[in-house]
Amino acid sequence: MSTTFDIKDAALPTLGRLGVSAPSEVDAGAVAQTWFDAFADYVQSGDAAGVIRQLVEDAFWRDILALTWDFRTFYGNKRILQFLSDRLAITKLSALQLDAKTVVLGRPYPDIVWIQASFTFSTGIGTGSGVLRLVPTPRDGEWRAHSIFTTLEGLHGVSELTGPLREQESKHGTWPEQRRQERECEGPDQQPVVLIVGGGQSGLELAARLKYLGIKTLVVEREARIGHLWRKRYEALCLHDTVWYDHMPYLPFPSTWPVFAPAPKLADWLENYAHSLELDVWTSSTVTRASQDPETKKWTVEIERANAGTRTFVVNHLVFAVGIGGGTHNMPKFPGVEEYKGKIAHSGDYTKAKDYEGKKVVVIGACTSGHDISKDLYDHGVDVTMFQRSSTYIMSVKHGVTGVFGGLYYEGGPSPDVADRINASFPNYLQKPIHQRLVQSIAEKDRETLDGLDRVGFRLNTGIDGSGFILLAWGKAGGYYFDVGASQLIIDGKIKLKNDSQIARFTQTGLEFMDGSTLDADAVVFATGYGDARDPIRKILGPEAGARLKPIWGLDSEGEIRGAWRDLGIPRAWCMMGNFALCRFHSKHLALQIKAIEEGLFDEKRYSLE
Repeated sequence: MSTTFDIKDAALPTLGRLGVSAPSEVDAGAVAQTWFDAFADYVQSGDAAGVIRQLVEDAFWRDILALTWDFRTFYGNKRILQFLSDRLAITKLSALQLDAKTVVLGRPYPDIVWIQASFTFSTGIGTGSGVLRLVPTPRDGEWRAHSIFTTLEGLHGVSELTGPLREQESKHGTWPEQRRQERECEGPDQQPVVLIVGGGQSGLELAARLKYLGIKTLVVEREARIGHLWRKRYEALCLHDTVWYDHMPYLPFPSTWPVFAPAPKLADWLENYAHSLELDVWTSSTVTRASQDPETKKWTVEIERANAGTRTFVVNHLVFAVGIGGGTHNMPKFPGVEEYKGKIAHSGDYTKAKDYEGKKVVVIGACTSGHDISKDLYDHGVDVTMFQRSSTYIMSVKHGVTGVFGGLYYEGGPSPDVADRINASFPNYLQKPIHQRLVQSIAEKDRETLDGLDRVGFRLNTGIDGSGFILLAWGKAGGYYFDVGASQLIIDGKIKLKNDSQIARFTQTGLEFMDGSTLDADAVVFATGYGDARDPIRKILGPEAGARLKPIWGLDSEGEIRGAWRDLGIPRAWCMMGNFALCRFHSKHLALQIKAIEEGLFDEKRYSLE
């Protein structure tokens, strides 16, 4: 009888667990093709039990839209068997083809050997791609699959309006007026089908995907300029992800782009992105209200435009691209705040150290923003103390970021599309044991810094179950810092550290702690994160509809991100969010869902899966 495995306890397919020795000679291409031929036969004949015989017992199958019309991960043969029994006949997988050029024998660690390969397929509504990993087993040297990933790539009869399908007509003198009408949504043929709330990278990337699938989309941005939220953040802000990881759809960064982009430069790029791709964006505009017709599922959306009154649209889809915390500041409440004579700010409102010259500043929080702001203050001669509420995971950009992302995203590496598929083919809970090993190797390279932090009393951790930043990022989008210099300032005492007691209250001159100690401060900056991502959505939808929203962010029981890029709990309401890489990858998935609904290819009853 098949065993039911707990996905949170998933382990790597080490040679020891498999009960085999490292194979001496392997014709990876022949092994992969033999396995795939049998796999394809079982899949196309609807033989779920046959497929299971091709897998190890604790295998993974992750699917994005192709078979489930959702983001799902099935762990262990018992769950995979049920999934395939439910879905193979309905989804009609066919035309499975192994890409022989992608077959590679991998040895990521001395105790792990696998064959990785990509494949393509067709379903009843579209085309898909996949990634498989085969591992050796004791059964006559047979190789079986430890992980399979499938994802929807396109819809039958639908093509992106790029390359040979790009616009062909000459626009002699007519383009400026055409663009004006498109931007202003003038005329019956320019009414939006999709309205996106928020013009950051997530809203713009989805708008681009939809535009080139032929869907009229309007982006509504409350700031006066696209990218302005990046301009308004603290001047020292830079991306800690590399340029190779952050490319955007259709318009990648140029080869001259810095590896770590400064925020103001990135803001200008977003503005240029919207202009170059001719995205329809209304700035200085606010969505004040949205209501849904229960019968038609259409949304009536009211928009207030600065100096231009109110405009109302009826759209088929409403997308919220308002960020992880939606801009709502998480500000812990302490007694005595009303008697405090100094300045209190949230990191979201902090812009430049010059505003704090000559002051003593306490920064509450010891994750990314807390470190960045503390370093910025010190670099500008400000007396700064970091208050650490709880332990933090630290890894350097030099060793950590390159160690985590460098295998896929690097100069001369695979295209972002290829890298994204391979990255996604590792389910999030399979990433956990991988990152447990990475944490150890990165820590050895960062040993001098980590030992220095420990010596001065900075509280460190190794992430959830020793998995570093990965589950912290998926779980709460925080709890870590990629070190770009602040750690050494803490070690040297240049950024002062307070973490021996929790805050009890504000006083007139600063903070008092539980142990009776005090800390004078002319200003306190809360680098304490943001609120529930649903809060700004509820303000627009109202309490009744807002109560139906599913949680946004954090991992569900299968290790998939909740709420983002998938069913949000209300039909045709969506949430688009994430860093640049996640938005690049999943903007396509959300756009395909919307396009399928618009084309009548999606049948909710047919594709629903419990």
